[in-house]
Amino acid sequence: MQKQVRKKVPSRKALLRTVKRAVVKVGSGVLSTRDGLNSKVINDLAGEICTLREEGTEVILVSSGAIASGLKKVGLEKRPDSISQQQAVAAVGQSTLMMTYEKAFGRHGQKVAQILVTRDDLNHRGRYLNARNTVFTLLGWRIIPIINENDTVVVDEIKFGDNDNLSAMVTNLTESHLLVNLTDIDGLFDRDPRVHRDATLIGTVEKVGRDVLRYASAIPGFLGTGGMASKVKAAQKASLAGVPTIIANGLKGGILKRIFRGEEEGTFFVPQDTALCSRKHWIAFGRSPKGEMVIDQGAQRALIERGKSLLPSGIKEVKGNFSLGDSVILINESDEELAVGMVNYNSGEVRKIMGSRSSEIESILGFKHDDEVIHRDNLVITRETEEGENVCQLRA
Repeated sequence: MQKQVRKKVPSRKALLRTVKRAVVKVGSGVLSTRDGLNSKVINDLAGEICTLREEGTEVILVSSGAIASGLKKVGLEKRPDSISQQQAVAAVGQSTLMMTYEKAFGRHGQKVAQILVTRDDLNHRGRYLNARNTVFTLLGWRIIPIINENDTVVVDEIKFGDNDNLSAMVTNLTESHLLVNLTDIDGLFDRDPRVHRDATLIGTVEKVGRDVLRYASAIPGFLGTGGMASKVKAAQKASLAGVPTIIANGLKGGILKRIFRGEEEGTFFVPQDTALCSRKHWIAFGRSPKGEMVIDQGAQRALIERGKSLLPSGIKEVKGNFSLGDSVILINESDEELAVGMVNYNSGEVRKIMGSRSSEIESILGFKHDDEVIHRDNLVITRETEEGENVCQLRA
């Protein structure tokens, strides 16, 4: 396979000059303390976001903090372990969180709107587009959307896992030009700065490979669910959509002003030259996979090296149960993830036709939807090459 030649890396100042819409994600470590919400930080951020809005940059805010806000109100010292208790604490805290935002933005004459979503909302293409239309309508009315995962109803099967992941999905959903992830440390370091005093801040990341993921600490903060690893993975998802990301310290005063002026704050993740289209990004990251299929070496070469569709002849095994149109992960015989795609047959049908030729599908099933189990237009390669490059963007 011909190796992609990268262009000269643009400066962050050059990229930031073109930003007209941005997603700003704020974590619990920024918004709260052990005693509840940090009103000063919220007021400062509201003022900066309003300034950006007046200067012509639309901002979508992805906010954590519902559980952190509810802890003190219900008398708990730490985040509970059970899902039901987390849901109850979030239900108590969400109203306080939004009331605090209402007051903070109201001081600047700015209206805000609350949008609560689950992964299931973005899994369904129709609801995904409805959410997108709602956000665009709010922006057209000059109202700032504040988006959070619906912690009061979320369960393991439908949760995003953390708001870092959600922020990357929202960036794609809203066709934003920048993702800013505000956390309680200065950015990505080569080692955990909370443990190693000599840790060095990484100013720019051109590509998220295995080395960068090794740097990212998976240790969560006191109140959050995601550590630096989830923030780096969110930056990777945004990069594959052609969007830069900046991870920076949200506890610093005036941080958004300095970021949007192009100052060297935090860690800057360079967007990929060839971006996935919005639909393929949704297939890869907006949907919850319902199963796995093991494919042979011939099918692996056809998908990755030649950009072909997945035929039944290349399938060795089916894991889990899925329906027509679900997203399914493709793995090789060494249990390595290769791709994700939307299937044209359900799991029971694939088990019957796997290993067979496309011309035999109708005689086996009594009908035929398509020759392909997954068409290349509904397939996204996620495998990283031996050279450390993710080839997802090559199949855009």
